[in-house]
Amino acid sequence: MTFHEYPDRDLMMLAVAKALGSELAGFLRRQDRVTLSVPGGSTPGPVFDVLSELELDWSRVAIVLNDERWVNEASPRSNTRLLREHLLRGQAAAARLVPMVNDAPTPEAGLEALSEGLAPHLPLSLVLLGMGEDMHTASLLPGGDRLAEALADDAPALMAMRAPGVPEPRVTLTAPVLRAAMSVHVLITGAEKRAALEAAAGRPALEAPINAVLDDATVHWAE
Repeated sequence: MTFHEYPDRDLMMLAVAKALGSELAGFLRRQDRVTLSVPGGSTPGPVFDVLSELELDWSRVAIVLNDERWVNEASPRSNTRLLREHLLRGQAAAARLVPMVNDAPTPEAGLEALSEGLAPHLPLSLVLLGMGEDMHTASLLPGGDRLAEALADDAPALMAMRAPGVPEPRVTLTAPVLRAAMSVHVLITGAEKRAALEAAAGRPALEAPINAVLDDATVHWAE
């Protein structure tokens, strides 16, 4: 793991956006198609705002969420909605969104179609992840009903996940597909998440799922 500490969040968001943009540009020079995987939630919004205005050949970029709640896009809890508001606009409006939710009544019912849609965009080129204070990343949730399967080396790329205290079922990229990305970044803010990152050291991934992806990751942190 490589750890970068920044003096403030604004500087970190700008630096991370520029780093991702530089890596995307490099991948686009070497590959016909590039896949970028990003987290939901409000934390990466400023990164997306900067990234969306970078002059790249976004028409050759596919964007897939790390995970998604099984809710309609109109829901305020939809990661897809936030992605459209902050990243899939400006220059980046030309990028292709790979769906992580569909009209099926449950994620299990919709998983086959979603997996078929994702398959042409693997392996992932570049991944940006977040981390919760419980040491989860994507929807690799401690106590998740299928966490052990999602951490296994032979896990499929996409899995459904449910966990105690989590209101909606989720669809998540699994540990092996995240680890297989050519570049992995983790974005965290605040003293609580830094303490969680430090507490994760040495613990099994079943207790601290972030450990499933940290070995070759670059972690960015600001208070």
